[in-house]
Amino acid sequence: MSTPSQPSGPASAAPRPSDDFVPPPPGQFLGHPYALWNLFGTEFWERFMYYGMRAMLAVHVAASFFAHLSGEAAREQASLTYGGYTAMVYMTGILGGYVADRILGYQRSIMLGGVLMAIGMFMLMAPDLTTFLVGLAVIVVGNGLFKPNISTMVGKLYAPGDVRRDSGFTIFYMGINAGALIAPIICASLIGQKFGYRWGFFAAGMGMLLGLVIFQALKRWLGHVGTAPEGRNSVQSMIKVVIGCALLVVPVFFLLSKSNLLGSLLIVMMIGLVAYFLYSGVRSGDRRQLHRYIAMLILFVANILFWSLFEQAGSSLNFLAQDFVRMPDVSIFGWTPTFEVFQSVNPVFIILLAPMFASLWIKLDKADWNPSIPRKFSYGLVGAAIGFYILVFAINNATGADGKISWIWLTLTYLVHTMGELCLSPIGLAMVTKLARPQETGLAMGGWFLSIAMANFVAGRIAAVASGGGEVAATGSSLAQYGSTFNMLFLLGIGFAVAFFLVSPLINRLMHGVK
Repeated sequence: MSTPSQPSGPASAAPRPSDDFVPPPPGQFLGHPYALWNLFGTEFWERFMYYGMRAMLAVHVAASFFAHLSGEAAREQASLTYGGYTAMVYMTGILGGYVADRILGYQRSIMLGGVLMAIGMFMLMAPDLTTFLVGLAVIVVGNGLFKPNISTMVGKLYAPGDVRRDSGFTIFYMGINAGALIAPIICASLIGQKFGYRWGFFAAGMGMLLGLVIFQALKRWLGHVGTAPEGRNSVQSMIKVVIGCALLVVPVFFLLSKSNLLGSLLIVMMIGLVAYFLYSGVRSGDRRQLHRYIAMLILFVANILFWSLFEQAGSSLNFLAQDFVRMPDVSIFGWTPTFEVFQSVNPVFIILLAPMFASLWIKLDKADWNPSIPRKFSYGLVGAAIGFYILVFAINNATGADGKISWIWLTLTYLVHTMGELCLSPIGLAMVTKLARPQETGLAMGGWFLSIAMANFVAGRIAAVASGGGEVAATGSSLAQYGSTFNMLFLLGIGFAVAFFLVSPLINRLMHGVK
């Protein structure tokens, strides 16, 4: 283990090597480059922003902008807005990856994206729906520049074949979830409940600004990793991208209220993504690269299925917690937990379990028992499916006289979902950086997030069905509606998990040795 001293300045000024891999400046902490810990801290605060606002978004939209509708219609509209926003947050990653690969470089893309997200977050404090939706649109555009590119930079810290890569992504994933852990408690349950959700959005925006300060303060740790392509490090390039971002806000704002059109656009983009990577694989003249892109696209399908189930957390599961989950009767220094704290349960389990999973993969690999990437994806789908069956069982067998289920059942659901997530999400991030050509890694990571965008759109539609009629006055029928929807998700998840498990050997052969 290296001493956590700071790397020297001259290392950052060394000339760039001519090959594809550009190593970060020398120096390690806990066996990983210093640069990883910069990205860890930056992502911590960005996720604080995102999960802080996510814990409030659907509930705030229903209460503030659709309160004139019935409970069923208000929550349906809020779920569709939530699904549209979370879909486009990931959809724009495909453009952000292209901008970083070809124009700005990863470092400048991350800074610009972070600034835009902070501005958008402060706009969510507005009392009118139009300004609120413009704020969401600005966050969407900023996230497209930020999210895929910071994940791509993690992969660029390690040389091809470096066994630390999966472990590095797992550490990075812990940074994501450490921010996600404290955000709902601070932004929603403490500030939001006491002063109003608008001030919770303000706290989330301040978190994003703090992340940008960390990124700039420790920038020397990155060296030349993620700098602009040759000839592109100019003010003119930045101005052009800023203008492009401003123009992009307009259609994003429009699509937030056009759910059907958004779904069609996502399908067109996914078809375009498939066509591009197949064409790129053929054009490379390398049959193995073509096969790897085919494997990557198949795993994108599994990713869509998983997150369609998992992303009920911020919508239907949040509404379920609000109305039909009995909270524990405790007080912590005068603070009584509210339903928003369930948004912190998944990050708690991630932080507790991620080190165990990271070491488990290494031990299994040494024993030659490590499951292939496709098999891990199938295990992730099993976890998502079983998590919903826990709720189905509780709704059918453990509903109390007050028409509610215990908080323990929802916590167990999040535990099993988290175990599934750890089998799929950090593995998937590393998989993209391994299967893509070096010059297309940013675009491929954008494709990964585009698949999550599709999942979030589907998740919003599912949530609109599950949470419809969620008023407490209609407890019996709406709780049964949740149970029926969750049972459908259980069967869907198990079916696809078995299918992916069976075709895993074929996908593995297409990957040509990538593990």
